[in-house]
Amino acid sequence: MKREVKEKFNSYPEPIRARLESIRGIILAEAKKNGLGEVEEALKWGEPSYLVKGGSAIRCDWKEKFPDQYAVYFNCNTKLVDTFKELYGDKFRFEGNRAMVFGVNDKLHKKELKHCIKLALTYHKLKHLPLLGA
Repeated sequence: MKREVKEKFNSYPEPIRARLESIRGIILAEAKKNGLGEVEEALKWGEPSYLVKGGSAIRCDWKEKFPDQYAVYFNCNTKLVDTFKELYGDKFRFEGNRAMVFGVNDKLHKKELKHCIKLALTYHKLKHLPLLGA
């Protein structure tokens, strides 16, 4: 983990940090499992960001003004969040067409989240398919 990303994770309160580190782990594991190559990890707009070649960036963060929630952000100019709503509208809360929002005590539906992350990491190969080929 890059120093600036590590510092950002260390700035999060517990248990938010643990939740976001879990999501980071899912992103890295999905990239590896699907043979997507190196994951570029950086701070973008002050938020941890993850990108692979052929994918769409995934960011995650916690905002002090909403202390009991955290979010995973996707490019709002893609079909990602609309697709996630169609597939998993009963499992996740969404913010517009850009984010999945989680309460600190929410159950994390890992199987469904992994699928969403895989779709984001492979977006440019799937964007022409209905429901991104899901």
